[in-house]
Amino acid sequence: MIPRYQRILFWCLSGAILLMALVLLHGCEQAREKLTRHRDETPLAAPLAAPSETVHLALANDVTGSIALVEREVALPTETTARARALLTRLIAEYSYKGSAHPLESGPAVDDVFLLDLPLTPHAEAGAKSTENGKTATARVDQSVVPGWSAPDGPPSNADQNPGPRNPGGKMAVINLHGSFADQHPSGIEPETLTIDSILETIGANFPQIEQVRFLVDGQPRETLNGHADLLRTYQVTSTSSDSAQPGTQEEK
Repeated sequence: MIPRYQRILFWCLSGAILLMALVLLHGCEQAREKLTRHRDETPLAAPLAAPSETVHLALANDVTGSIALVEREVALPTETTARARALLTRLIAEYSYKGSAHPLESGPAVDDVFLLDLPLTPHAEAGAKSTENGKTATARVDQSVVPGWSAPDGPPSNADQNPGPRNPGGKMAVINLHGSFADQHPSGIEPETLTIDSILETIGANFPQIEQVRFLVDGQPRETLNGHADLLRTYQVTSTSSDSAQPGTQEEK
């Protein structure tokens, strides 16, 4: 017969072993989560000495294949191209948040946004303002590098897709995407189309003067976003009434 003290010692040791095993499993799970946790590499925006304002973001949902307008409180620069760049940067950053319905890799996404007056004139360069580190500079955008122009002095090769402005003062936005954003974007017709539509609807909801959008990647024309969504065409922007926006809550990282 086993002495009582030995039985007590046996069960104490068994309980200690079980407890240590549970602690070890918990530690391994935490280590695995740290190694696989999605790193947020989205560049931090410089602090702005401006009050927050309500803007509308068109957020995509991969499950339903739809886009919904939500409200966010964001401090934006006053200059139009800088506002557009900051707003699109915030839009893409929302997709890197934990629990995003349209998950994208974090990191730099929009390098520049330039505005061209409509209708486009192939023989002239258009000046576009770009803001960097709070300083405003004038960038010269040669319209011949915009996809669709056959030659600087010739008509656009897709003139039927480049109608004049619907309203006086209409603009075309040329959005220069970062190469790593395009390369790391999930490949597929639906995710790429949702990203493009999300950008277009966000532009339309906040900048009624922008009627058309074209895309560049690292300053050069590119056929597709990542194999599917066409980046060589001119996208028409439909202004969205802010009355239809549905307020949403701020996502947490």
